[in-house]
Amino acid sequence: MRYCHQILALALLTVLVPLPHCCGEELRLQIVPARAYVVGDVPVELAVRVIGPDGQPRAELDGQQVRLDGVAVRLLDGRLAPVSTSPPLKQGTAELGPVIVESDTVVAQLGSLTARWMPRRIPGFVCLVPPLVAIVLALLTREVLISLFVGIYLGVFAVEGWDAVAALWRTLDRHILETVADPSHAAVLLFTAALGGMIGVVSRSGGMEALVQLLAGRVRSRKGGMLSGWLLGLVIFFDDYANCLLVGATLRPFTDKLRISREKLSFIVDSTAAPVATLALVSTWIGYQLSQFEDAGVVPAGEVYGLFLHCLPYSFYSIFAICFVFLVAASERDFGPMLAAERRAIREGRVLRDGAVPLADPDFDRREGQSSSRRALAVPVIVVPVMIALVLYGLYSSGSSALGRAAHGASLRDVLGNADPYQALLWASFGAGFLAIALSRLLGLLSVAKAVEAWVAGCRSMMMALIILVLAWTIGDLCRNYLFTGPWLVARVHPSPHLVPAAVFVASAVISFSTGTSFGTMAIVIPVAAPMAWAATGEAAGLDPAVAEAIRYATLASVLSGAVFGDHCSPLSDTTILSSIASAADHIDHVRTQAPYAVLAAATALVTGYLPAGFGMPPYVSLAGGVVLLVAVLYLFGKRISPSSECGHD
Repeated sequence: MRYCHQILALALLTVLVPLPHCCGEELRLQIVPARAYVVGDVPVELAVRVIGPDGQPRAELDGQQVRLDGVAVRLLDGRLAPVSTSPPLKQGTAELGPVIVESDTVVAQLGSLTARWMPRRIPGFVCLVPPLVAIVLALLTREVLISLFVGIYLGVFAVEGWDAVAALWRTLDRHILETVADPSHAAVLLFTAALGGMIGVVSRSGGMEALVQLLAGRVRSRKGGMLSGWLLGLVIFFDDYANCLLVGATLRPFTDKLRISREKLSFIVDSTAAPVATLALVSTWIGYQLSQFEDAGVVPAGEVYGLFLHCLPYSFYSIFAICFVFLVAASERDFGPMLAAERRAIREGRVLRDGAVPLADPDFDRREGQSSSRRALAVPVIVVPVMIALVLYGLYSSGSSALGRAAHGASLRDVLGNADPYQALLWASFGAGFLAIALSRLLGLLSVAKAVEAWVAGCRSMMMALIILVLAWTIGDLCRNYLFTGPWLVARVHPSPHLVPAAVFVASAVISFSTGTSFGTMAIVIPVAAPMAWAATGEAAGLDPAVAEAIRYATLASVLSGAVFGDHCSPLSDTTILSSIASAADHIDHVRTQAPYAVLAAATALVTGYLPAGFGMPPYVSLAGGVVLLVAVLYLFGKRISPSSECGHD
């Protein structure tokens, strides 16, 4: 009997204390990270698993919490809070949300079970190296393809553990391949090539020449040509891609006749694409923007559209960019690299500089034969409106399909907000190309064989542009999905409440410039910036309600405007590249000439808009002051160019 108490105590201990085995099977604890490395202090997701000898999760210890050492979470004010336990085990696994790895070793403990993870570390600043190297090299050497590839390689080199050979192979067989395989990217490549084919048919049939002659009879001045481009950019407000490609391709032969440089045309096209789309109440952008606002969770879902409307007056950069295009066109004044480009075009008749490499081959649009201008004019006059109609139909159709039964009674805003712009542009570009071929044959302008040959030549003329698009997307995806450039930059922004709009604008601009994507920037910044603005302006801050409201609206608007500004200045941006394609401009020349104008509009937005908004200044006062400042700078530093004199005059 003397052993009975010992046996009973051992039985109770076995029941009360979990043992690291069951039925004779040894259990192990395992840390499973989302990736094998950490970038600076960018959070990473972890899973802690209890596994058996077969390597599969076991549920014997479900409901218990794992203790973790060496990880933390970031609070809204930037401080780090330690993580002591993970969520309870379920089906043998505990999923831990994004945590920051503070030490070289992460330790997980559950009773006598222990697991360690020693991640490979990449210094945080490395996430900026690929885009900065690519941009600086491109601006210095004008070799866009090589510069982009070098930037991609350096990023993959860091991700692959500083293995030079593995980095080269993974650049080709993983990163570039993933980019091309992305359905949205493939759609852009296809409709860009198809648009080139349509332009090739219209040009070869003599339609472009006839259209230029028609426009020349009505608009005879450079001012009229530039204002026509600005007005068309406002009219085609429903999608930035459609805006870039349609406006640039339609006006290019006409602006060439008027001696408007390709750099100026691409500036007009680019600056009335994304800024107009982000302000439009009905566009392919609004659905995405509203979804980001809703996901931020700062207002109920039913109030998201009202929140967007309140933010519109604070979209200072987009508004100033559109206004500045009008001011430059109406005054015919320029400064900086754009002034040199316009002087060359006006005085020497060279719309491209010597040695420029336009992102569309100008040789494919040579007219075939001696067709009647009146008959040839029918091709662009019919094809271009049909193409616009197909885009609108595609947007409405895809949006209705996405909504399903909810499409009945839905507003046009809701339908277009759920539309698939890639599908619409594919329908429009291929449909317009087929129509151009059919019209050229029916009107006796080209044989079917010649028309198809022109279409293929037009597609081929876009090859350089398509390669640049692929490389630009690749470096953007690398920074976004592997090096986490955006989150690393966002983690460094923790301003006072009054400076939140200005700081978020700058952070959004830097992220967009580095990654070349405005949509990606919104997805990165809004989930952080919106709660931060609402928390910083809460009752505890003691701010006047009107000031708090201004800070909140201006902060959300600053994300949208900052994303568009960085997108405008970045050689990696798809809309910047598409503007160069449609205008047949040298891409680096477009970036170099547009950047000073974009920086001026951004500086104006920052100084007269987002800084005063942080102290409660009404947006309409800021808008009026900003326009006055733009006019003053343009008239102080801008010059008008005379065809004969050696220097510009005021």
